[in-house]
Amino acid sequence: MAEEQNGAAVNGDAQQVQFAMQRIYLKDLSFETPMGAEIFKKQWKPEVSQELNTKTAKIDEDLYEVALTLTITVKVEGETAFLVEVQQAGLFGIKGLEGQQLAQALNTACPTILFPYAREVVDNVVTKGSFPALMLPPINFDALFAAALQQAQQQAAEQGGEKADA
Repeated sequence: MAEEQNGAAVNGDAQQVQFAMQRIYLKDLSFETPMGAEIFKKQWKPEVSQELNTKTAKIDEDLYEVALTLTITVKVEGETAFLVEVQQAGLFGIKGLEGQQLAQALNTACPTILFPYAREVVDNVVTKGSFPALMLPPINFDALFAAALQQAQQQAAEQGGEKADA
């Protein structure tokens, strides 16, 4: 008889799911102020754009590196005031998950852990660059993952339809 423990079925034969954060580290950081001091002469009405990417790599058996890349570009009067790119990474021990469950853990749980660290780095470097603090709103990685899955399924269905027509 299987028991339910922490959302995972556990019995004598089933492998227990394990998820552990091993290390969080700053992998890369870039801050640019292309206009230099000229930007401080302009009226501060920033236009903020944000790009977000994740990259995963299997380091060892049951050990994965997840790198969250956050690129923030702030423009004032159409000119780039500053650009920040942060790669916040972590090593995660994940055991007992495969396929879709592993992909979901790597693309939702891990970035959710990493994002507050990346957000703090962005805020810190922007203020050290003598700009107003830039507090980024939280991100729902579960919703992003679900949307990416839905988009991939739609693309697969469309490609399957094109092949059938040919």
